[in-house]
Amino acid sequence: MSRWTPDPSFYPSPRLAMDAPQEKYAYVALVEPSQSSRADALGVLDLDSSSSSFGTIVNTLDTAAPGDELHHFGWNACSAALCPSSARPHVERRYLVVPGLRSSRVYIYDTKPDPLQPQLVKTIEPDELKRKTGYSRPHTTHCGPDAIYVSALGGSNGADEAGGLFLLDCESFDPLGAWEVDKGPQRYSYDFWWHLGYDTLLTSEWGTPSMVENGVVPEKLLGREYGHAMHVWDLRKRRHVKQLDLGDQHQMVLELRPAHDPRRTYGFVGVVVSVEDLSASVWLWHRDDGDWAIRKVIEIPAEPASAEELPPLLQGFGAVPPLVTDINLSLDDRFLYVSCWGTGALLQYDVTDPFAPKQTGNVRLGGIASPGSHPQGGPLTGGPQMVEVSRDGRRVYVSNALYTTWDVQFYPAGLEGWIARLDVPADGGMQLEGDFLVTNFDGRLPHQIRLEGGDSSSDSYCYP
Repeated sequence: MSRWTPDPSFYPSPRLAMDAPQEKYAYVALVEPSQSSRADALGVLDLDSSSSSFGTIVNTLDTAAPGDELHHFGWNACSAALCPSSARPHVERRYLVVPGLRSSRVYIYDTKPDPLQPQLVKTIEPDELKRKTGYSRPHTTHCGPDAIYVSALGGSNGADEAGGLFLLDCESFDPLGAWEVDKGPQRYSYDFWWHLGYDTLLTSEWGTPSMVENGVVPEKLLGREYGHAMHVWDLRKRRHVKQLDLGDQHQMVLELRPAHDPRRTYGFVGVVVSVEDLSASVWLWHRDDGDWAIRKVIEIPAEPASAEELPPLLQGFGAVPPLVTDINLSLDDRFLYVSCWGTGALLQYDVTDPFAPKQTGNVRLGGIASPGSHPQGGPLTGGPQMVEVSRDGRRVYVSNALYTTWDVQFYPAGLEGWIARLDVPADGGMQLEGDFLVTNFDGRLPHQIRLEGGDSSSDSYCYP
């Protein structure tokens, strides 16, 4: 009698995933700076140190048309497929779900039989997405135990309409509809994650498309109109449970990173900027006597700078804000990485005690003022933006592009795309891999990175 065999890249627990083989390639979202002259692309990056093409883009697949603004893509299925509540062991980690944040188009790429030669097998056009889900501007994808979950920044009726979550079938990729039954006070959308064992989903806030697509709107930022809260949801009932308001001085509550151990009910969220002092921060959500609460655990101050070192947007402030635009958590829940896209710092914290993080590493790459250098490229433009951590936690990859219109505002001289790697000793700290600097993007800029077989932000687990 035949029976289904789970995908070998599905690991029941983060502990087992850490023992997986080292990644040999990665997929990268490559974004065209102008968004009008040429299409974006999906790039394949060689990470096999024994290969003659190590550290270079070995394949590039253009999207359908200019104007997609490729963003946070992910897999059709992952270790969540092993969860007992909705197990789907017959699916496999095979397809990449790649959203166009600006175009509202979603691309599906098949990575088999040759993972270095992905093939486009389906495109969800904007009209279909809007008609079936009521949402537009797909932003982040996560593979859940029952479907593919996608956050959307906007609705289907204009650039000022609220966003939310929708579902795709993880085999046919058909849009299934909006996820929420009762949205409560949630309006803005950005990232989402969950505690599967507690039937809890969490979302964060950025802004509507009109607040994002043409760059940061200074009047809205200083008016404290961007997102400043998290939301707690009943995952099974699809209903809003609680709003966790950080205070409206804390603008743009973005990346969510829950503990990987499913027994732990806490996680970290990054905040881009405080309008009171230009600092950035990281907050810890947690269970407190059976209820959900949130508190600030890391604050990163702005750095003084002269007006001539600053873009016009910041010249009146005399300082560089850190601009925490991404964070990531190692699979053992020990080290938290924080990208400061404004100052150029990549910070590492030991979060063994999540209520009292201890800084254990600081590497500077690029930055708005006094940019940090790389041995292979001298001073870098931009700063660490997207950050991805290997399953074993020993390698950290960072790329430098945020969003095309925001790139121009904060780095008006332009960005030269790069991906760097940092190596992490077993006891912590970070060492820049001086021989690894990827720059062959043909004028495009690298955003999201996805590692072969999964990484520290691609999967969720139901077993410890």
